[in-house]
Amino acid sequence: MTSAPHSTLFPHASGTAGASQYALPPQDADAVLDGLDPEQREVATALHGPVCVLAGAGTGKTRAITHRIAYGVRAGILQPATVLAVTFTNRAAGEMRGRLRQLGAGGVQARTFHSAALRQLQYFWPKAIGGEIPRLLERKVQLVGEAAARCRVRLDRNELRDTTGEIEWAKVTQTVPADYPAAAVRAGRDAPRDRAEIGQIYAMYEQLKRDRGVIDFEDVLLLTVAVLQDRHDIADQVRRQYQHFVVDEYQDVSPLQQRLLELWLGDRNSICVVGDASQTIYSFTGATPDHLLDFRTRHPGATVVKLVRDYRSTPQVVHLANGLLAQARGRAADHRLALVSQRDPGPEPVFTEYGDEPSEAEGAARRIRDLIAAGVPAGEIAVLYRINAQSEVYEQALADVGVPYQLRGAERFFERQEVREAGAALRGAARFGGNDALLDDVVDLPSQVRAVLSTKGWTPEPPAGSGSVRDRWESLAALVRLAEDFAAARPGATLGDLVAELDERAAAQHAPAVQGVTLASLHAAKGLEWDAVFLVGLTEGMLPITYARTEEQIEEERRLLYVGVTRARLHLALSWALSRSPGGRASRRPSRFLHGLRTGSAAAPGPRSPLDAAGEPGGAGRGTGGGRRRARGPVRCRVCGTTLTEAGAMKLTRCEDCPSDMDEGLYNRLHDWRAGQARQLAQPAYCVFTDKTLMAIAEAVPSDAGELARIAGVGVRKLDRFGADVLAICAGQNGGSDHLADA
Repeated sequence: MTSAPHSTLFPHASGTAGASQYALPPQDADAVLDGLDPEQREVATALHGPVCVLAGAGTGKTRAITHRIAYGVRAGILQPATVLAVTFTNRAAGEMRGRLRQLGAGGVQARTFHSAALRQLQYFWPKAIGGEIPRLLERKVQLVGEAAARCRVRLDRNELRDTTGEIEWAKVTQTVPADYPAAAVRAGRDAPRDRAEIGQIYAMYEQLKRDRGVIDFEDVLLLTVAVLQDRHDIADQVRRQYQHFVVDEYQDVSPLQQRLLELWLGDRNSICVVGDASQTIYSFTGATPDHLLDFRTRHPGATVVKLVRDYRSTPQVVHLANGLLAQARGRAADHRLALVSQRDPGPEPVFTEYGDEPSEAEGAARRIRDLIAAGVPAGEIAVLYRINAQSEVYEQALADVGVPYQLRGAERFFERQEVREAGAALRGAARFGGNDALLDDVVDLPSQVRAVLSTKGWTPEPPAGSGSVRDRWESLAALVRLAEDFAAARPGATLGDLVAELDERAAAQHAPAVQGVTLASLHAAKGLEWDAVFLVGLTEGMLPITYARTEEQIEEERRLLYVGVTRARLHLALSWALSRSPGGRASRRPSRFLHGLRTGSAAAPGPRSPLDAAGEPGGAGRGTGGGRRRARGPVRCRVCGTTLTEAGAMKLTRCEDCPSDMDEGLYNRLHDWRAGQARQLAQPAYCVFTDKTLMAIAEAVPSDAGELARIAGVGVRKLDRFGADVLAICAGQNGGSDHLADA
């Protein structure tokens, strides 16, 4: 039986349009090889038999494999319609299709595993099963919730999400419901509920799908595998169609995807896989690097090419990345790649220790502001952290210095469901707290907040394990910490005052989405890169995360940091805080992954970077990566002489409870002026000057720009933008400059 035409058997999806598709393709096959380095050229010309490409971060793996396909097509060795390239995201597949078109190999299929399997399942369903293919269930959460209810198990929203994740893991590891409890124990899964209960919910979920004639995304792979295993005629037809396979990000393949790949391949060996075991960071979803590491065992005599020339990062960044992996252990570590930078030298990575988390965020925000002033686009800067709950303090710090930002892979802190629910509960308690028995026995503000949030899932100790239950707790814990800091800064503040503060912060962070600094978790940063990267919160308990206990889990945390380091092209900053809040006990320790790296990063410093700027007030920093940090003694109260440790008091240069010599009339005029500026700029008043800064100005009554600049919270940008008006108001004038509307 002859194979059907490509357009009939597997309809070809049109790729995304782009300017690059209009560039003239190489004139011939040899021209396709132009510009490749020796190892990339070896990949491109290895067109027969199994090929394994071990490609480090930034080594041009996509370039190598797309040129390989294009060279084979242009040389007449490969027919475009017989090549299937698979990867893991629609973005990566689209990029691959675009590059192939530009190289003159536009007929090649480049798809995700799910997309390729779904096309085949849709085509063969009438022949293999009969009738129409079942409807695809876009979101399974609702059906999992119904399955739990049928099993008389009550799941909250977070448990529901985590249970859904457990079902997905079971399916990609080809674990049936009856075997789930034992399999979860063997895999060390932190299940959100009793494993037997999850097994029952899983079984009921499968039954409900059958009753309603629907399938989910994992079923697409499972059913395609089943069809190819049971119907040899269909498997033969697929194998006649697709004769050459390329698999990108092979370290992320799950057992189910590997089985599908084996069925596509049959007894042939025309396959090229590309991956890096040191970038395996999705084990919790079922991904495993074992298929990559075992490739040569399964395919004796395979061509193996290592790509280690790093075109992304400077030698300084690469040196740090290599040093990080040099300490790794385990099987993936045995196959680590030592990268060799191909770029000119750049600035040394900067290691900074701060006294507390707000100081760390403020320090990062100031350095980001300096980078932008030095010409680095905001869109080429990223702040990366371990968990999404860490974003709030950086959202706040960037808003304070007027730097735009965008979140990737997560909602803004104040838009998260649990934060909105907590805000509503606090607002209700502030309004009707006098009649709330929950607050009868608590007096101070932090205790009131803890009492209210305990009804939303906050507990004094974090829940065991990871997942959305932990994410929810982290968000609520962040609100508790904010309340503690707020109460310390404003003794006597009420729950209503805190709610007003939360509303002001939320308003400042609900600005329309703009192109700005990227805030993202390390997981969400995979596959991306920036000119400048800030890796923050690098403490024990955060990286590695507390619930990483086994050696395998610890090593995956190390690989996560490695992925973060290798996102940076030029500027790299790593930081940690010794305590949570200003004045807190310095009980934290920097991440064990940094041991032995800080001293090495200080050797042979490169050209000076804006990241190397001297520290500013607020950070108890020890920089070892570049430049001398400006020495700063203790800040003392100008009234009583006490050493100040709290950020708000340091801004006022006096204790909160010391007498204030503030000019009330001046403060009111500044307050009214700020409201007008906020309206003109379409920004919250908070983003012009904070209340504390206005209070400090009204107490100091500066007479010139130098005196104004010495007030904490009045940086260079705000001095340039608002200084003339503020000084005019302090001098008793109106201070209503019209030009600020155009600033």
